[in-house]
Amino acid sequence: MAALALSSPSVSAQDISPESGERLYQDRCALCHGEAGEGNPPVFPALSGNERLEDRELIVTNLRQGAGNMPPFPDLTSEEVAALVVYVRNAWANDFGAGGEDPVSITRAEDDGLSASILDGVFTEAQAERGKAMYSAPCGMCHGRRLNGAPDDEDMLSTPPLARAKFLRTWQGRSLATLFEYTRATMPQNNPGSLTDEEYLDIIAYMLSVSRMPAGDEELRPDPQHLARIVIEQESR
Repeated sequence: MAALALSSPSVSAQDISPESGERLYQDRCALCHGEAGEGNPPVFPALSGNERLEDRELIVTNLRQGAGNMPPFPDLTSEEVAALVVYVRNAWANDFGAGGEDPVSITRAEDDGLSASILDGVFTEAQAERGKAMYSAPCGMCHGRRLNGAPDDEDMLSTPPLARAKFLRTWQGRSLATLFEYTRATMPQNNPGSLTDEEYLDIIAYMLSVSRMPAGDEELRPDPQHLARIVIEQESR
């Protein structure tokens, strides 16, 4: 994958569509921060009424580099980042404005357009085998032996599937960084964050393997920028 080079284009606040900001928020942010910015504190902070959003540059930095449980979004264009900044600063209980008449300065990560898909062989067979061995104790009781969301204990409620078509539809278009950070922050439900980063990625490799994604020559690694460039999708591009 090509190295990222930084440039600093500017986007006029007048050119930003509120509708595009809302759409991007629902696609990229609502999973963790809630459809109405309510969040899930303390794991995912509320954005509605959050005074930290007064700092536009902080939002841009977090979108580009990630922060805490938030993955980076290096694929967003300058216009998309600007639209998200304006939207979250003025949605719900927020009223921070667009920043006056000054341009919204966005630092954009530029590359040669290369990105990866889970169809490209982004994990190894050995990594998936480790994930299979690890899966049972922290995940299997709730998500089922077949990863289909049917718990092994019939008295337990069904849970989201972790593999195959329904799982892929749910996560379609999101990055492995988002899946990794969300899983690490919330699972296992009775002890979130109890596995190592490598163990979480081994389990994700197993989930992809069960979803009939091809194995490759390199393992998934706990590098946010690496994972952020790998898109979850069902069909070949």
